Amino acid sequence: MRKYYFFIVILFVGLSCSGPQKEANKTGLMDSIDSMENKLYNSQDVQISKEDAINLITLYEQYADEFPGDTLAPLYLFRASDLSMNLQRPKETIELFNALLSDYPDYEKTPSVLFLKAFVYEDQLRDLENAKTYYEEFLEKYPDSDFADDAEMSLKNLGKTPEELILEFEKNQ
Repeated sequence: MRKYYFFIVILFVGLSCSGPQKEANKTGLMDSIDSMENKLYNSQDVQISKEDAINLITLYEQYADEFPGDTLAPLYLFRASDLSMNLQRPKETIELFNALLSDYPDYEKTPSVLFLKAFVYEDQLRDLENAKTYYEEFLEKYPDSDFADDAEMSLKNLGKTPEELILEFEKNQ
């Protein structure tokens, strides 16, 4: 019950914030993100902490939710999707990609987001039908992208096993 009450208080305070308080919340959230990024990326550890990465994803999402019109919102969502993808959390990654594509269609990395969405469907979810759909959409929308050749190759080899790819490669030598 206490957690529920705490959540309601936080929600109420968040909704009632405006002006200087909202700016202070924004600054605090940005400071938390900077601190977590430094902890995660400047660590001497060879492997990043999964818990810290998940916490950073949460902070990125919180910032984008609270300040959707801010220029950092799409960047933070992109960073969140990158971390999520590398943590092998494909459903969450797809949700983040969908948010980027629907809420920020003019974001500079939109072509990359669409390509990566197809890739996650192919590589992590093994959903070849959706992978094909999104690779084709990518090629239709961004035929001159740096990833166009990769999308074409992915479509050509969609569903093939490594052994089939090796045999095909040897055959063409």
